Amino acid sequence: MSETEPSAGWLVGREHQLPVRIYYEDTDFTGVVYHANYLRYFERGRSDFFRLVGVSHSALLERPDPAAFTIVRMTVDFKRAARIDDALLVRTTYDSAKGPRLFISQRITRGEELIAAAQVEAACIDLKGRARKPPPGMAEALAPLFTPSP
Repeated sequence: MSETEPSAGWLVGREHQLPVRIYYEDTDFTGVVYHANYLRYFERGRSDFFRLVGVSHSALLERPDPAAFTIVRMTVDFKRAARIDDALLVRTTYDSAKGPRLFISQRITRGEELIAAAQVEAACIDLKGRARKPPPGMAEALAPLFTPSP
């Protein structure tokens, strides 16, 4: 990555960490982050995790057998409010894969304080929206970062 490209964050062990600054546009009239914006931060964490391990969304679409991802299920627990000017960290782990599905855990923290946590199930799909296995090489790129089996 060059100095002119935005940071895709970094890996600490198997966890991807992406810093996010809260701007006025992220907040409601009280200066608190609007709840739907947390979904955007989680999406950035998942996408930049992919980017960092060499999986490009645009390259997936340019394949002879194009692929994309869709969110099938997401549960979010909101613990604390984030506010304007806060420096947050989006923490993402890809836990496992089963067929076309990826299981992901995410947290947003302010320092050591938990702001929000999400459990995400994503599915790899073709351009007609049908489930498909992830392209060759992708699961292998992520496998070392999955939660170790007991």
